[in-house]
Amino acid sequence: MVAVNLGAAHYWLDHLYGAIMHRMRLAPPFFSGGWGGPKLELLEQMSRQLIAQGLAQVSLQHWPPPAINPVWRTVWESRRARLQEGVFTTPCEEMLKQVLPIESQTARVRLLSPRNVPAHETSCVVHLAGTGDHGFDRRLRLGGPLLEKNIATMVLESPYYGKRRPPLQRGARLLCVSDLLLLGRTTIEEARSLLYWLEAAQGYKKLGICGLSMGGVHAAMVGSLHRTPVAILPFLTPHSAAVAFCEGILQYGTAWEVLMRDELLSGSMTREQVVERMRTVLSLTDVTQFPPPKNPNSVIFVAATDDGYVPDHSVLKLQKAWPGSEVRWVRGGHVSSFILHNKTFQKAIQDGLDRLP
Repeated sequence: MVAVNLGAAHYWLDHLYGAIMHRMRLAPPFFSGGWGGPKLELLEQMSRQLIAQGLAQVSLQHWPPPAINPVWRTVWESRRARLQEGVFTTPCEEMLKQVLPIESQTARVRLLSPRNVPAHETSCVVHLAGTGDHGFDRRLRLGGPLLEKNIATMVLESPYYGKRRPPLQRGARLLCVSDLLLLGRTTIEEARSLLYWLEAAQGYKKLGICGLSMGGVHAAMVGSLHRTPVAILPFLTPHSAAVAFCEGILQYGTAWEVLMRDELLSGSMTREQVVERMRTVLSLTDVTQFPPPKNPNSVIFVAATDDGYVPDHSVLKLQKAWPGSEVRWVRGGHVSSFILHNKTFQKAIQDGLDRLP
């Protein structure tokens, strides 16, 4: 009975947080600017073409990823570690750059690495941002203790977040549905180029890619497209963004009324029809459409038993799509696990890297 009540408490904590943030309108809703008009149509078309061609085949044809050349400065260094910040122009194709906000076209990344240990004796994990994770600090705190295991941490600031946020956007509340697809596509291209840079230019021994929530969706996609085996570590992650916005608590923070009125949709539509339209659009973010990773044994999902944002069936769908992967369950909800289970996330990172050939 105590365990059941504790699980319910975690679940309701997610709903309490969602009620405060979304239902009480302490923050603007997601997509208050509508669907995104021609931008959304362009992104849908590009995504469907990729899927139709076969993502596995596309990743072979587009290898290596576009080259990047980060310009680095040292933020601080100590006897044992060094933190550097790099900037580079996003490697997205020109058609995407034309619709990407100018603020998001310059990528920022931080690299926390052990000093006096050569790269070929060090592993490195690229950490991608979850919803609302501006800047670098939270992910650097997650990766910091791994320095003792000679595991470096690279943190990419997402487009539309932090210094890459367009001026009309408040916080993490993307203005248009098209922005969510554009954020994801840009993050995937940048992370692919970063992994290849770490491998080819820096010579790191083993590589991984991880992320919490939305960042885990992107990490799974990036890892599946990489030509050589990498550890893939999605934490508190659904199989698709459609789950979060159409089934999870984020549905209460979405501007459905605006989307119902948007001129992109012809005629009047019910709330249910608009939700179904959203589900169709966000099905383009379905990780199960991506090719299985090269080394599924080094894929470790960490999921929460009482997650109000990510239902169990979504996590299990990911595991089923990638036979050989592992799911580790922690007692908690989305919010409490985000806060309380860093050691579990760190252990998953270490184990995923250890399982690489």
